Amino acid sequence: MGAAIWEQSIGLLGRIREDIPPDWITKISQKGMDVRGVHPTPAQGDSRHFTGFIDMDTRTHREPFAQYSRANLPFPKELLGYIHNDPVIDSRTQSTPFTLRLSDIPTGYLDCTAAHLAPLDFLSHSLVPPAFRQGSINTITMDPSSSYMNPAFWDDIPGLLKGITAFLCSEEKLRSLFQGRSSDPWEMAEALAGYGCEMIVIKRGSRGQYLYDHRGRARWVIPAYPAKAVNPVGVGDAFCGGFLAAYRTKYNPFEAALAGNISASLVIEGTSPFYALDALPALASARLEFLRNTVRKA
Repeated sequence: MGAAIWEQSIGLLGRIREDIPPDWITKISQKGMDVRGVHPTPAQGDSRHFTGFIDMDTRTHREPFAQYSRANLPFPKELLGYIHNDPVIDSRTQSTPFTLRLSDIPTGYLDCTAAHLAPLDFLSHSLVPPAFRQGSINTITMDPSSSYMNPAFWDDIPGLLKGITAFLCSEEKLRSLFQGRSSDPWEMAEALAGYGCEMIVIKRGSRGQYLYDHRGRARWVIPAYPAKAVNPVGVGDAFCGGFLAAYRTKYNPFEAALAGNISASLVIEGTSPFYALDALPALASARLEFLRNTVRKA
């Protein structure tokens, strides 16, 4: 799913299964988001997806019954018969039902000022940014998908990153891409930034983030705000949203990373997808000032 920002509005762009409950989209729209770019799409197979957390940094998609049993929770009937399918490596040429098409972009979206690309297939991440740049979008951030962050796509990554404002990648995905080449996160960040990306953020779960600003050759180690962790689902996405919103306001990589960190700290404390929207602005500001004093340069 992509998100475009103009003025104070957010427009969503993506393809979803047509069997997704329509009230989910209605609730998003009621929060003031433009959902014209959300396209229900026919797709075969099981639409269910299970994610369990062994700890706050270790997730699994297998054996849901064992995960619920370990947590001493009743097993939901909605997961009866669920079988996890191993992820497949993306194709460079063949689209899927969920690959974004340029025709999926609604009128007006190209007038926005910034866009974030959440994890999508390789073709989507290759084709959509050039289309965005033909409009008014001059800030594009990207969170890569694990389906192409592997050595098989090593030679394709430079073209993907050219002109991207910020590449916001988990440490796990980064190490997967660089396996056999490097294990030093800063070396990996510098290599990726050298392909034409202004900033690299390495998301490290409960350990926070590494931020590399290619323009200033600056490195920051940002610890995670010590929030009371309840549910880590969506925390990485919350970081990306907070990062982009702050960057388009101040155009400061350091401040953007701090804002992303605090966004994640608010989301991890609740279970509802809209939980953080009810947080008082003063709470976020206080957390931001606390976090600022814990950051160090590497």
